[in-house]
Amino acid sequence: MSTPPATAADAPLSLAEFEEHTGAILRNLESVIDGKTEAATLALIVLIAEGHLLVEDVPGVGKTTLAKALATSIGCSVARIQFTPDLLPSDVTGVSIYNQVDHAFEFKRGAVFANIVIADEINRASPKTQSALLECMEEGQVSVDGTTHPLDAPFIVVATQNPIEMEGTYALPEAQRDRFMARISMGYPDAQAELQMLHHRENGSPLDALRPVVDKQQLAELIATARSIYVSRAVESYVVSLVQATRGHPEFRLGASPRGTLHLVRAAKVLAALSGREFVVPDDVNQLVVPILAHRIVATRRAASDARGGGSEAIATALRAIVAATPVPLSRTRQS
Repeated sequence: MSTPPATAADAPLSLAEFEEHTGAILRNLESVIDGKTEAATLALIVLIAEGHLLVEDVPGVGKTTLAKALATSIGCSVARIQFTPDLLPSDVTGVSIYNQVDHAFEFKRGAVFANIVIADEINRASPKTQSALLECMEEGQVSVDGTTHPLDAPFIVVATQNPIEMEGTYALPEAQRDRFMARISMGYPDAQAELQMLHHRENGSPLDALRPVVDKQQLAELIATARSIYVSRAVESYVVSLVQATRGHPEFRLGASPRGTLHLVRAAKVLAALSGREFVVPDDVNQLVVPILAHRIVATRRAASDARGGGSEAIATALRAIVAATPVPLSRTRQS
């Protein structure tokens, strides 16, 4: 996704201020998603790294709740699109309608014209409708009838989807999956978290009490802070080595793209800032390799059939093996 340059008004915050604002967002997310700290943290990382998030899991585990909680926590415009088989591309991007008074075509904006777009059950729409998001997610603009309409920054898509084996779903094309910075799975809650969920929802949904904890300007400052985090040449080379190792791996039919390299570095910057550091270390990268790269990779049929859980598990296992086999830079300081 293209990102505008930071302006003087979007000055980086101190790490203490960064921690204060991000902590407030995390508390909001965890107040409605019990026992899913890792998923909430990854969602926050993607938000501040100016990426798009794909939440994939079976129905009923809180995918849409996480997306709505993230959107509600930020004081900016939010739109939700319920993807269905009869949804049209114009429902997403907008359409030009003839105005009989002015005798001219007038562009009516679609639901995508918002800062945070919740694309619910994105893989239930046809591939033609899914492709309406390609330009939006990469270039931050919409082209309709030969006219380009820019989207307001920040622009973030939080999409949910059910596993493609489920009835009535279409697999996302590789080009669209690659535009998502990260893919996360919610998973079933443990017994204690499920008990807490029953208690928290006894008198209604916790989403009803959720309020924004940062505004649009503060989000811009969080983004500027993440951009200012230092990445040494050694760590950059380490990231490139990891990504290139996926392209010649015998279990991968399609390796990670250069966009995946960029996304991995941007996400690692946010994780470093969340850890209270002004520089990225290899451990930041290692923690993010699977959620940032796995959905961009296509396993060979043999690897997918041999692995328990299918292709996704085979890819995650192979990525962890790549991390273990790739030499780590010796120096982990800002001066490296």
